[in-house]
Amino acid sequence: MIHRTDHHEGDPMATKHAYPSPAPARAASIVKAYDIRGLVPEELDESVAHRVGAAFAELTGAPAVVVARDMRDSSPALAEAFIRGVMSQGVDAVDAGLGSTDYLYFCSGRLGLPGAMITASHNPAAYNGIKLCRAGAVPVGEGSGLERIRERLTDGGPDEAQRRGRCRSAALLDDYAAHLHSLVDLSGLRPLKVVVDAGNGMAGLTVPLVLNQPQLELVPMYFELDGTFPNHEADPMKPANVADLKERVVREAADLGLAFDGDADRCFAVDERGEAVPASSLIALVADRLLAVEPGAAVVHNLITSRSAIEMIREAGGVPVRSRVGHSFVKALMAEHSAVFGGEHSGHYYFRDFWFADTGMLAAMHLLAELSRSSRPLSRLVADYSRYPASGEVNLTVTDPARVLEAVEHSLGDAAVHLDHLDGLTADFGGGAWFNLRPSNTEPVLRLNAEAADRRGLRRLLNQVQRVIAAADGR
Repeated sequence: MIHRTDHHEGDPMATKHAYPSPAPARAASIVKAYDIRGLVPEELDESVAHRVGAAFAELTGAPAVVVARDMRDSSPALAEAFIRGVMSQGVDAVDAGLGSTDYLYFCSGRLGLPGAMITASHNPAAYNGIKLCRAGAVPVGEGSGLERIRERLTDGGPDEAQRRGRCRSAALLDDYAAHLHSLVDLSGLRPLKVVVDAGNGMAGLTVPLVLNQPQLELVPMYFELDGTFPNHEADPMKPANVADLKERVVREAADLGLAFDGDADRCFAVDERGEAVPASSLIALVADRLLAVEPGAAVVHNLITSRSAIEMIREAGGVPVRSRVGHSFVKALMAEHSAVFGGEHSGHYYFRDFWFADTGMLAAMHLLAELSRSSRPLSRLVADYSRYPASGEVNLTVTDPARVLEAVEHSLGDAAVHLDHLDGLTADFGGGAWFNLRPSNTEPVLRLNAEAADRRGLRRLLNQVQRVIAAADGR
């Protein structure tokens, strides 16, 4: 439901604010490869948000922009400043209020408008940021518009239009939940006990709306919206941040546990033993379900997804499509191939029926539906989707990532069956053994992922690569 408000003199949303110009170097530094992130207020303040809003309105040329925000203490003021920036260009704004990032994607898709989500996702409390998309949740990243936003932050930005836009509010959370329910029917579930760790993030708002089913006994953890994250960081990729969830699942004798990051667009699962479910296993499980309905469809995976998932996509009659790491690359390939589904090791899951956008909530619903269909516990269910031991992502700080990468490649000689440079260096040795080594976009770090046929082979491969890295880095 949308409520229009015409703002007149004296209305706070119509008040014209003069924001000081941000320091150009500071402003440019917060524009990353996929979104905008920075410390508040040292790097990201209302003046920066205002200028980003104006630049985004100019970039899209749309008649209106929809804006949502997370629960961080700085988000209301940044959202308001962003909206003022949009309105300064004569463009209307739709204030969708509090929500998850996938809620913003839903709003963008349902309304056919470009969108902005005020969030720093899984970053600590001192940060905030802005995720941007074009109409239909099409991503805006480096090479598709963010570079233009960066330029506008440093060149003074667009001039104000003669006519200011208007702002209207939108209450679409119920519609968001209804759309998800139209994609996965949870009404026939068997009784399941589910521990959910919202991490004091936006899942505390969306989980009760979506998973409020009589067959589900929800055990909530940290559902209070609190941008200071008093219990743990809202980043389930770090093992320390899911320790409470693992312990609670075992103590409650629950069927599974779910953890969401701060803006609730990513989902992670824990089985009944308190063991983490690999994201690649969940990719394979969801792909299997969707390919049963649409055999022959494409499924996009990033290049460090387990070979188990890739093999099972083929066995289910699907066409695996390999992508670089990063949501903008996955989404672009999904649109190109009309892929039914896409997944990444980081807990991002993308759906064609969700405007090719990522929603951890929909992945969780598929997991619950599949577990309900099975008589086996989750640990045995996902074991079918895991064939090779994996290292997980190992982050290695180096002084010169490019030089180290070159040294690693040179050290391989003719040992690899296949090498490629789609994203960093990928070396495939056959028999299930491979590794990928890619540089971070934001820091002097190399990210190493590897798999092998058995744990002994995995240890040998990891040791070999890490010895070369240490030698090349002068350690």
